[in-house]
Amino acid sequence: MTVLLREAIGDRLRHARTTQRRTLREVSRTARVSLGYLSEVERGRKEASSELLAAICEALDLPLYQLLHLVASDIGAVQQPVPTPAELAERVEPAAPSLEGGTLVPAVIGNDLSDLRLQPVLTHRLSTSISKPRGAVVAA
Repeated sequence: MTVLLREAIGDRLRHARTTQRRTLREVSRTARVSLGYLSEVERGRKEASSELLAAICEALDLPLYQLLHLVASDIGAVQQPVPTPAELAERVEPAAPSLEGGTLVPAVIGNDLSDLRLQPVLTHRLSTSISKPRGAVVAA
């Protein structure tokens, strides 16, 4: 799964703004950026210049280096290399899915624990079959 840099930056900016319970209008005024353009940046539709990112980060009291670090972590978590069949065979598999065996759900990106969701990696396929119970009478 490929994550575009502009989308990851937009997600982080929107998260920072909504966490502070601030409106697009308020941040756009403080950053001196048009409301429509800020909205496009948050939605990942526009690629923001470094000057624009610095202004938005300043308006959000979010250091630019911190934004970039969080974005890099988000992209790294989503774009983990796909293991080869040989690497999969070498792994020690837990008996049941656990938090240690999970992966980050790509659609959820956040920086506090309420935003962190793990999806267990299922290593065993379970199959079930449904059959008529023994001695049951089937109504016609």
